[in-house]
Amino acid sequence: MSSIPYTLAIVAGSGVYPHAMVRGARAAGVSKIVVAAFQNETDPALAELVDGIEWMRVGQLGKLLAFLKNCGAKHAVMSGQIAPKNLFDLRPDLKALMLLGKLKERNAETIFGAIADCMSDVGVELLLATTFMEECLAPSGLIAGPALGRRETTDLEFGLRIAKETSRLDIGQTVVVKGGTVLAVEAFEGTNAAILRGGELGKKDAVMVKVSKPNQDLRFDVPVIGPVTLQTARDARLSVIGVEAGKTLLLERERLVSLAAEYRISIVGV
Repeated sequence: MSSIPYTLAIVAGSGVYPHAMVRGARAAGVSKIVVAAFQNETDPALAELVDGIEWMRVGQLGKLLAFLKNCGAKHAVMSGQIAPKNLFDLRPDLKALMLLGKLKERNAETIFGAIADCMSDVGVELLLATTFMEECLAPSGLIAGPALGRRETTDLEFGLRIAKETSRLDIGQTVVVKGGTVLAVEAFEGTNAAILRGGELGKKDAVMVKVSKPNQDLRFDVPVIGPVTLQTARDARLSVIGVEAGKTLLLERERLVSLAAEYRISIVGV
């Protein structure tokens, strides 16, 4: 992006990610921020931070495109997730039905890629989901928590190898391992559910690794960890969280560092 847009549209899912995006965009000099918000997903408090907000159901693609066309924005970003259960409860409008009917495979990459094409058709460019968030990208090495021991380092390397393969196969981007054994692989249930399942099987001191997909389209589906991830890892009694450096967003980093120290969980950029 050669210049800072005057107006930015945020397509906002759940969690604190959209809040961080608003702060980053304001700091970069964006004058007007409008939000496409989803019922039962987007935090209503986001309305207090932006210049306009339009509420819709997940699946109302026609309403989303009309909002983007009429809000005056030429650039948009996707920020935050949509819960898998809401994707199963999807009640698509006619525009969404037509889009889905054209897809041979239906996954995050194909669906959001097709939505990005629809945005382009109404004159809105979908930016990388890391735009205005560069300071939140994970660095390499130990980020927070205790230094790793030999066993944890070995499991981290093993988990990285497995996670890269499962993400390549479009199964999931998070794995939980211990002692050279794969305990859990993320699938449709999402990261936190996979963490809890792996922790239950590993009893304690398992290692989680989260990565990006090969050639991942960073306009959507960017790997993210935040305080909720740390709290889930504590509940699962994990000892290490490994994330892919330069491709994973660390939300509320100061709080992450504080929680990692409190819970004795290491966060490592690999």
